[in-house]
Amino acid sequence: MSALDEKINEHFAGYVVRKDLVKAVKGNAIVPTYVLEYLLGQYCATDDEASIESGIETVKEILRKHYVHRSEAGLIQSTIKEKGRYKVIDQISVSLNEKTDSYEATFDNLGIKKVAVDSGTVKAHPKLLVTGVWCIADVQYEFSEDARTSPWVLETIKPIQIAKVDYEGYKEARAQFSKEEWIDLLMQSIGFNPEAFGRRSKLLQLMRLIPFVERNYNIIELGPKGTGKSHIYSEFSPHGQLISGGEVTIPKLFVNNSNGRIGLVGYWDVVAFDEFAGREKTANKALVDIMKNYMANKTFSRGVNPMGAEASFAFVGNTDHNVPFMLKNSDLFEALPPQFHDSAFIDRLHAYLPGWEIDVIRGEMFTTGYGFIVDYLAEILRHLRQEDFSNRPDLHFKVSEKISTRDRDAVYKTMSGFLKVIFPAGDETADDVEELLQLALESRKRVKDQLFRIDATYPDVDFFYTGSDGEKRRVQTVEEQEFPQFYYLKPALDPKQQDQSTDALEDDVIEVEHEPRETSETSAPTKSRAEEGHHVFAENRKGVSYDKLFGPYLDGASRIVVTDPYIRYFYQIKNMMEFVEMVIQRKALEDQVAIHLVTGPDDGNVQKQRELLESITEACIGSGVNFTWAFDGSGTAHSRDIVTDTGWKIVLDRGLDIFQAPMRRDGFSLGDRLQEHRMLKNFYVTYVRQD
Repeated sequence: MSALDEKINEHFAGYVVRKDLVKAVKGNAIVPTYVLEYLLGQYCATDDEASIESGIETVKEILRKHYVHRSEAGLIQSTIKEKGRYKVIDQISVSLNEKTDSYEATFDNLGIKKVAVDSGTVKAHPKLLVTGVWCIADVQYEFSEDARTSPWVLETIKPIQIAKVDYEGYKEARAQFSKEEWIDLLMQSIGFNPEAFGRRSKLLQLMRLIPFVERNYNIIELGPKGTGKSHIYSEFSPHGQLISGGEVTIPKLFVNNSNGRIGLVGYWDVVAFDEFAGREKTANKALVDIMKNYMANKTFSRGVNPMGAEASFAFVGNTDHNVPFMLKNSDLFEALPPQFHDSAFIDRLHAYLPGWEIDVIRGEMFTTGYGFIVDYLAEILRHLRQEDFSNRPDLHFKVSEKISTRDRDAVYKTMSGFLKVIFPAGDETADDVEELLQLALESRKRVKDQLFRIDATYPDVDFFYTGSDGEKRRVQTVEEQEFPQFYYLKPALDPKQQDQSTDALEDDVIEVEHEPRETSETSAPTKSRAEEGHHVFAENRKGVSYDKLFGPYLDGASRIVVTDPYIRYFYQIKNMMEFVEMVIQRKALEDQVAIHLVTGPDDGNVQKQRELLESITEACIGSGVNFTWAFDGSGTAHSRDIVTDTGWKIVLDRGLDIFQAPMRRDGFSLGDRLQEHRMLKNFYVTYVRQD
């Protein structure tokens, strides 16, 4: 086990499980992850390999004997008849038969209906009346000559979830982990390998948990296919319900006027709408109107009587186009059905999670480490819904008073959710709060900026916050920095004006202004200019290359010195090679350029490091570039900069290591071939002219 896994087992013994075991036991059983982990938690909550192997076999045997496959329903029915009583694992729902004044259960996979259920069971588990719930149930078969009486009887039922958790113990154990360790533990708990994600990407994944800890929280995530948008809502918690966006009705979601029974929002913590996007889809206008009222006021009407609920809404769907296309031609909500592409509905969304920043899920992204049993964490998150952390950021920062009350409430709800997930005991620092506050502001700003495009009556809002120093710190979205030539277009403009605006911006290479622009014009440097300045780049942004960052400043140089103590691992040395390739491509064929690297030794494998650096030297023979390198003699070099004999000094806080480390895998990806298609780390660059 890793050091983190050992720590997890030490402080959360009995509540964690090795996450790769789910695949080992699942086989062809179509059951949610929380069902499997519930069983694994009963038999495999240990770090002893022999016990784990034994537990896996036990769980497999339980699934083999008691999980009902639809194709084997007849065999299980026969088994129940012959034995008189049998235990099954199935998804069960209950309805009231008004003609007989009795409750009747339906077993989804077993295929039996009108199973007698006593009133006590229904009162203890009211969710059974709303939708299917995974349960372990004892079913009896008692034949009666009365054709009106079903032979099936539900004797006992146990929803698959942990009955009770020690919340105070959870907070005390949290204190034993650093912030980074805790985030990685949560990432492993939802099934992902933390090493496959950058810091911002981890926070975006954890942002999907906020609807589980915040009441009446509305979030939307639109992005490419295959990024796991619906996974959290379908597999993660027994308190969340995932439904198809086109399969919901007013009675099912809110209330059935014929019998007064409340719908999904009254029984579930989170109602998620899968496949929500699709311009060709239609939605009932009355449903949309009730949803808008509920999202704004937490209430809905049944006739003249208002009713309230606490369910959060999550909307997930696929986009048809990439971000620059949407920004140039429409807006980031373009994929929504027409009835939901409505400013009043969109304004009620607290956050827009940028699904295009989430990588397509691949096998190597799943963890083999330990994480919380899903159901245990789900119960903790449900407990946290009772608390309110929204005012905690005010201890360190002040959010702009220029934004509306709805904007501020959205930001604070997102902040409260993040703090509950990452800092349940309230020991966050100002730096911790600032990182999360920037993401919360950005997530609401993404909504508001698109509203400004969709409906001209919405004002342009300046999203910023101030710290104890009184400094105003504005917030930008990543796509705002990456595509400034499209982000500030207004579809409401006359087409000719829009074309002129676009033409004026086409020469821009990258948006490097730290402060947001006040107008649609840009002051970003172009490829042909080399100017002094300091620029900050956001994590997960794309569209940046060495050629765009450094090219104009290296033109005409005959000697370039790169000082970077961390050119050590293969991907870092590959970055150095790509820097050399960029110089070769930009220089005139007849010019000679010397590139010298000063770096630090890789104590773990210095021989391999030497071989790779020497291979760059050999590769440059005959190219007009002479590459040399040396280890820093003093061993104290911490600066990361590029200096030319033409008088330019380029300071980088990360050196050449500005791209997120790639995951090793077979096949091809554009990120391997083109720097512009790689996600960035957060970094800054400063250009200084030296006399």
